[in-house]
Amino acid sequence: MLSSSHLWAVVPAKDLAQAKQRLAGILSPEERQGLARAMLEDVLTALADVPALAGTIVVTREAALAGTARSFGARVISDLRHDGPNAAVMLAARELAAEGAAGMLAILADVPLATAAEIGEVSAAMGRRPTVSLVPALADMGTNAVALFPTDAIPIRFGKQSFFHHLEAALDRGITPRILRLHGIGLDIDRPEDLAAFLAAGSATRSHAFLDRCGVKTRLLTANSDDRRKAHDPR
Repeated sequence: MLSSSHLWAVVPAKDLAQAKQRLAGILSPEERQGLARAMLEDVLTALADVPALAGTIVVTREAALAGTARSFGARVISDLRHDGPNAAVMLAARELAAEGAAGMLAILADVPLATAAEIGEVSAAMGRRPTVSLVPALADMGTNAVALFPTDAIPIRFGKQSFFHHLEAALDRGITPRILRLHGIGLDIDRPEDLAAFLAAGSATRSHAFLDRCGVKTRLLTANSDDRRKAHDPR
């Protein structure tokens, strides 16, 4: 079996100005940026509690997020082209392969309920090469984390319905992937309903504390009440 110490964690992080645009109806630009930073901190906290990992890499061109990453002891790769999370992860994968790293665990920066135990479960699922482990997004069957051994076992393609693309890519290469449906990693926060589910779950995360300070739960309840009222308005 592959020890998780052979795995590097890779976290792609968007520019803060582009953070969580689908939450624009609920959160102000400053709040979206604050949430993005808090979620990255939550993910880095979980990764830091998995000592068997070889290390963590954050791929970003955002100076504030690079500073956050370094404060958690993570390595930073500058994503100067900023062509999205897939290109960012593949940039790290190429660098890791050139350095002789055996495997990679790519995890999104917007899964604040991720825990060290879940991350350990993903890494422990790795076996003899080549190996692929997938954690699907519970809401839209995207992929929220993928572990690869070697680092180029399959191409990375995060996004809507990407779980099926990763599954097909693995099967095309003769790899039967390990699929882990995990509550924490499975919840990525992109839409208002994701935000509501995250707040309803309750947690001691930085993200939950930040949203509490912003009064977002009350705002969501008001928005839902307004939507229901409009739906029943006969005019």
